[in-house]
Amino acid sequence: MTDTATIDHASAGEQRRQAAAEARRLRTLNSVFELRAFIALGVLVLVFSLLSDSFLTVDNVITMTKHVAINAVLALGMLLVILKGGIDLSVGSTVGLSGVVAGEALKGFHLGIFGVIAYPPVWVVVVLCLAVGAVVGTVNGILVTRLNVAPFIATLGMLYVARGAALLISGGTTYPDLAGDAANHNTGFGWIGGGRVLGLPVAIWMMIILAAVVVVLLRSTAFGRWLYATGGNERATELTGVPVKRVKMVVYIVSGACAALSGVIIASELTSAAPQAGDSFELNAIAAVVIGGAALSGGRGNVRGTLVGAFVIGYLADGLVILGVSTFWQTLIKGAVIIVAVILDQSQQRFQRRGAAASAVAVAVETADGPPEAAGTTVTSKDTPAPPDTPR
Repeated sequence: MTDTATIDHASAGEQRRQAAAEARRLRTLNSVFELRAFIALGVLVLVFSLLSDSFLTVDNVITMTKHVAINAVLALGMLLVILKGGIDLSVGSTVGLSGVVAGEALKGFHLGIFGVIAYPPVWVVVVLCLAVGAVVGTVNGILVTRLNVAPFIATLGMLYVARGAALLISGGTTYPDLAGDAANHNTGFGWIGGGRVLGLPVAIWMMIILAAVVVVLLRSTAFGRWLYATGGNERATELTGVPVKRVKMVVYIVSGACAALSGVIIASELTSAAPQAGDSFELNAIAAVVIGGAALSGGRGNVRGTLVGAFVIGYLADGLVILGVSTFWQTLIKGAVIIVAVILDQSQQRFQRRGAAASAVAVAVETADGPPEAAGTTVTSKDTPAPPDTPR
């Protein structure tokens, strides 16, 4: 009997050690997967620095980061939508539409009734563009929450609606020379995309401020907790009393406003606006969020990862341009990066499930067998009753 008990304890101890070792290994792999965006960014910087002396110069880094900021603003709005388990394909078209609205406003509104042309100040133009983006987001939200249209279909439809609206307003033409006129009191638009504060472009400051706001929103507000819960299990969250439909509506509105802000930055930087601007930008935004570690199924993701994902996409594109790589190859490489990012995300989820299972096995073995016997202690019988004060 003593030999049997000793063998059982040895076997149980070996199972515990194996289960604990497997759990540690899977946790380590999961940590590596979570850092994949940082690793990718480090590799890109190292490779392009070795291939081009101009890649890591101060001026070039600032210029590339300015380009990153445009996609990062889009990606932060997309992050909120993906966290709740949705998608927004209309952001690229919203970029073009907001630019067209800015161009139309800066060129002046013809008030035929009074025979005058009204030139709104720049701040009014910006607010008007953000309002247009919010309207597009509101329509997306209504389609998804009230009419139960699948997010992919709803936002795909709005992609064409927003693009068509931009073409109708502009007549398919570009709005050049949006610098404004001092006589009309509408100058200063170019400062948004070309100005600097403390040595950094305004676009970078916008990215930083928006990222800080989203961090506070996700970490320190009830809305952030509702958002993660909705993405994790929408039905269960709704049963707890969380206003799930309101959460969905808000994230689409914010996504639309972020897209409009990107459109304003682009139009300001170029001092011109075209209805085709923002074409395929939605793919860049989704790629940044996924590379940053967010799950397309919802409930997992953060601002830090999204920003790093935006840097990966931006530095990759600019690095390929510096090296003179064809735009055709750039498109192919970007698509391959997106596919790899999704594969890694799925792999991470598998490792997380296996890690949870391994941890559960370790706990089950520990619970079933109890703590290992002290060294030198023998058990005389399996049927020896436990002392009266032993908790059961």
